[in-house]
Amino acid sequence: MEAEANSGSPEDSWAFIQRPGEGCRTVPLAGHVGFDSLPDQLVNKSVSQGFCFNILCVGETGLGKSTLMDTLFNTKFEGEPATHTQPGVQLRSNTYDLQESNVGLKLTIVSTVGFGDQINKEDSYKPIVEFIDAQFEAYLQEELKIRRVLHTYHDSRIHACLYFIAPTGHSLKSLDLVTMKKLDSKVNIIPIIAKSDAISKSELTKFKIKITSELVSNGVQIYQFPTDDESVAEINGTMNAHLPFAVIGSTEELKIGNKMMKARQYPWGTVQVENEAHCDFVKLREMLIRVNMEDLREQTHSRHYELYRRCKLEEMGFKDTDPDSKPFSLQETYEAKRNEFLGELQKKEEEMRQMFVQRVKEKEAELKEAEKELHEKFDRLKKLHQDEKKKLEDKKKSLDDEVNAFKQRKTAAELLQSQGSQAGGSQTLKRDKEKKN
Repeated sequence: MEAEANSGSPEDSWAFIQRPGEGCRTVPLAGHVGFDSLPDQLVNKSVSQGFCFNILCVGETGLGKSTLMDTLFNTKFEGEPATHTQPGVQLRSNTYDLQESNVGLKLTIVSTVGFGDQINKEDSYKPIVEFIDAQFEAYLQEELKIRRVLHTYHDSRIHACLYFIAPTGHSLKSLDLVTMKKLDSKVNIIPIIAKSDAISKSELTKFKIKITSELVSNGVQIYQFPTDDESVAEINGTMNAHLPFAVIGSTEELKIGNKMMKARQYPWGTVQVENEAHCDFVKLREMLIRVNMEDLREQTHSRHYELYRRCKLEEMGFKDTDPDSKPFSLQETYEAKRNEFLGELQKKEEEMRQMFVQRVKEKEAELKEAEKELHEKFDRLKKLHQDEKKKLEDKKKSLDDEVNAFKQRKTAAELLQSQGSQAGGSQTLKRDKEKKN
């Protein structure tokens, strides 16, 4: 490897260029160095930190999801039984700290309460998809922080989805097909036939073939146990052929022979949970917990989460290459998005300013029109007032004239009356004198 200055770049960056034909050489060691202890160091660190595993149980109410979880982990998880009266699908999450030998496991079990209980089941899958995306989003936000604490962050992403299929013996319900199709790109789906002791062996075999055929024909991608590791390739290849697993769960222990075993007692006989001739519970436990638990965690991170992360970042405008298929750095993407954002901000600001100016002009025009109407109304009222005042003045003048005329007539009448009285008195005196004479 050779370090050469990239003088063509405007920045003082360095590019390490490997010449054609150059490769990594293998050299012998003269003695023991000690890096062969790296696997032990990794194991010790992982054991000290502990592990987490998150299981999503999807299935209709009453298919024995809680019982199977109790049976798988050989304990009694606390939980309230679900009813068939839920108005919608709710996801209930419970986290438990388990310890086996010196290995700690933080187990989260998420159950779908009310799934399949509604009359209209069209949107039953949506709360499940939203929940899974919410866990991816929480991890992405933690990953994008400046100060990340991923080593102590509780990873709530779903590592395995146990999809419980009702033992009808006929075919998958449309609800099952739609839900699994919506989930197969977001989570590792492991289909299982619940309460498989409800149908006969021959019916169960045909049912498995029917389920597999319907999954393939509808393009549903279920989790395949990995066969690239030679140590587990044979057993995983064999177990892939047994999917979907037909399981039975029970926490009740019965004495069979000289041993106490988990079983279910029926009038016609006993079904042993851990008897591979009776059901596939042992196969499920072997594949889910004892062989492929780490692969499920790795597939969740490297496949499903990476798909979500890539789509989310592409929605935000981040890309690996520019239109010319050249590498596109995060800094360049950030600057481009920042400039784009500032451009849009300025554009919106200008639009808002123009809108504000337009509204101010409209408001001014409205106010001027209102002012004009007020002036016109004032002028009308003023003229009306003047007309009324003139009328009143005319009436007052007329009344004054009538009063004056009345007074003149009254004075004239009084004068005439006094003159008449004087004339009458003179005549009376004259008649009196005549009588005396």
